[in-house]
Amino acid sequence: MTNGKRQLRSAAWFGSADKNGFMYRSWMKNQGIPDHEFQGKPIIGICNTWSELTPCNAHFRKIAEHVKKGVLEAGGYPVEFPVFSNGESNLRPTAMFTRNLASMDVEEAIRGNPLDAVVLLVGCDKTTPALLMGAASCDIPTIVVTGGPMLNGKHEGKDIGSGTVVWQLSEQVKAGKISIHEFMAAEAGMSRSAGTCNTMGTASTMACMAESLGTSLPHNAAIPAVDSRRYVLAHLSG
Repeated sequence: MTNGKRQLRSAAWFGSADKNGFMYRSWMKNQGIPDHEFQGKPIIGICNTWSELTPCNAHFRKIAEHVKKGVLEAGGYPVEFPVFSNGESNLRPTAMFTRNLASMDVEEAIRGNPLDAVVLLVGCDKTTPALLMGAASCDIPTIVVTGGPMLNGKHEGKDIGSGTVVWQLSEQVKAGKISIHEFMAAEAGMSRSAGTCNTMGTASTMACMAESLGTSLPHNAAIPAVDSRRYVLAHLSG
């Protein structure tokens, strides 16, 4: 405590006028960061699971930019960093095998760096519990921003979910009720936008759990990925 105020964790890196402070600040300044950003501002980490191999999270770069605006508006300084992104849709045999790996990645990234708080960008189902477990182990202020569910799929004028129609159409092909061309034509209609599964699958469930635990702002779990309110929520979370 200093003058009744809790000293920032990042001050252990940036708050001294000695050799160590010189080196930490100097290396960070090679990114074009001005000196006044190191003068007592909280350093807010944006823990990003963006990856083009994780379709649920492929829009997180844009979400991160809105988080940064909120952090800057509130008087902090945002620093974005990547962590392991385990997406269920591509990762074989299952993303569950790497959930704890992702959690350890998050924990060590937070623990070893000059961060006073973190915003966790999560989406695909294993990333939400992984990032929350990693951050909880470090015990610094944390808030979750979920990527949100994708738009409803469409097939022959009807809403479809993220997967059910695949099994139905596959069986219809086998039964000769539809052609392989009709089957293939349905692909693009199922996943029409960025975001997680648009059904009450694990991604939505974990997002609801994060919100019910109080680790995110209200409505974080349900706002669609492409809805402008998702970017407003990201800004306010920052």
